[in-house]
Amino acid sequence: MNNIEYAIELKDVKKVYGKEEGLEYEIEVLKGITLRIRRGSFVSIMGPSGSGKTTLLDIMGCLLRPTEGDVFIDGIKIDKLNDNELAEIRRNKIGFVFQQYNLISALTALENVELPLRIAGKTKKEAGERATELLKTVGLSHRLYNRPSQLSGGEQQRVAIARALANNPSIILGDEPTGNLDTKTGKFILRLLRELNRKKGYTVVLVTHDERVSAYADKIIKIQDGKIIKEEKK
Repeated sequence: MNNIEYAIELKDVKKVYGKEEGLEYEIEVLKGITLRIRRGSFVSIMGPSGSGKTTLLDIMGCLLRPTEGDVFIDGIKIDKLNDNELAEIRRNKIGFVFQQYNLISALTALENVELPLRIAGKTKKEAGERATELLKTVGLSHRLYNRPSQLSGGEQQRVAIARALANNPSIILGDEPTGNLDTKTGKFILRLLRELNRKKGYTVVLVTHDERVSAYADKIIKIQDGKIIKEEKK
């Protein structure tokens, strides 16, 4: 069993966009972020548009490299890893849930959840069994063979959560996961993520504008202009 205390740890992380991104001048998006997220916790990162919270989530998810600073995922220092090593961390340790669901429209719910398992080398039978189990976990055992266009927004997001869990990651990262949902459905998704956090032990980190998330989080991190301005523990 992994006895690392923190699932995610950042030390004085800065991110600057400049000439490499085609800009005429540099923009400092993150200005020295230091934080620790305990294993098994539920954390909300909140802030206005342009505050840097999505960039912060992308760095936590190994989708983006920091300009400066140290990043640890499950105790592994990631900022010096090569692209293949980062991809392995993403595949094995992190599940992503997005505002837009990002499901493949031509595939059924089952096939969407099977896909990361097949990419990871599971057989068709293994992937099918695991995907079926996960869709049952999120309450969609009756929707296995429906395509995204046949599902409601909340059902699509549940498929996306099942897909995020496919390779049994220790961390779930969500970027505005309730952003496209009505109030009732958004609450359902938050309760589902909280249940997965409590019963299964997943570390959940959500970037959001949604004030409702604070009711479910153990810790709320507020970010503004690329800096943490407040941390609240509940």
